[in-house]
Amino acid sequence: MSELASRIGVKRACAVLNMPRSRIYRERQPKAEPVPRPIPAHALSPEERIHVRDMLNSQRFMDKAPRQVYAALLDEGHYLCHWRTMYRILAAHGEVYERRLIRRHPAYQKPELLAQAPNQVWSWDITWLRGARKLEKYPLYTVLDIFSRYVVGWMIAEEESSHLAKHLIAETARKQGIQPDQLTLHADNGSPMKGKPLSQLLVDLGITKSHSRPHISDDNPFSEAQFKTMKYRPDYPDRFASIDEARTWARLFFAYYNDEHYHSGLNLMTPVSVHFGAADAIQQHRQSVMAAAFAAQPERFIRGLPVVKRAPTAVYINPPKHLENLP
Repeated sequence: MSELASRIGVKRACAVLNMPRSRIYRERQPKAEPVPRPIPAHALSPEERIHVRDMLNSQRFMDKAPRQVYAALLDEGHYLCHWRTMYRILAAHGEVYERRLIRRHPAYQKPELLAQAPNQVWSWDITWLRGARKLEKYPLYTVLDIFSRYVVGWMIAEEESSHLAKHLIAETARKQGIQPDQLTLHADNGSPMKGKPLSQLLVDLGITKSHSRPHISDDNPFSEAQFKTMKYRPDYPDRFASIDEARTWARLFFAYYNDEHYHSGLNLMTPVSVHFGAADAIQQHRQSVMAAAFAAQPERFIRGLPVVKRAPTAVYINPPKHLENLP
């Protein structure tokens, strides 16, 4: 703006840029230092402010609002200050909230987990399948590899317990050939997830355990999403006649989910192809199909040759802040 104004004048430059001249003149004026607000002569002294604060935080008044304290003191024949001044004194010390000594939840650390290959991070959880009778239900334990979304282990039992979870995790780790210090196992804070039998097993196998923050379901998104995919299947029954029927249905579902389901989080690859290293070959084949289609009818592709995306090379639970907004 200044360069344009020096060449054609301020008035014409403002007309070209549709800008009021008063704004230019204001910006040219030197910025005045802010003048500190003077302390009124009738303001409370530091000692009086301390006395008011001590009164508000006393055992008698710590659970009352300043207006209530103000009114109670007036009825007793005492006037310290206006209730608005009481609020200002509390605000200056960050105390305009519950002032009683109550238990507060600690600040839990957000889990940040990264998987760049299969069998680096597993997520597991339990959901309930409804039985034939009222209140009858069967726990479904599901262990999911977050990199490939491949269900590496599952079990339907008659009860929920850490002993059963220990058996499932041990057998799944054996089948997948998990070595010490290779795997992180992530779960929420249920009693089977934090029970002593499973915790001791993870120590023995050299598996790092990770837990969600309390009451935050987003810390375990992959298991939650897999359960939603399962329960939104067209053939998912409202109730199962027996536990055997539930196991039969689950066996067919997990075979479909692992081998046939084109997962949106994998750029439409199947979990089995990513888990066992066939995703790159599939991506190259799909790219050759698209290249042939483009060569045959290029006018249909107004943006040029389409690029078939690969499966993700890094999968996070709670990515670091500098990665949250990346595409």
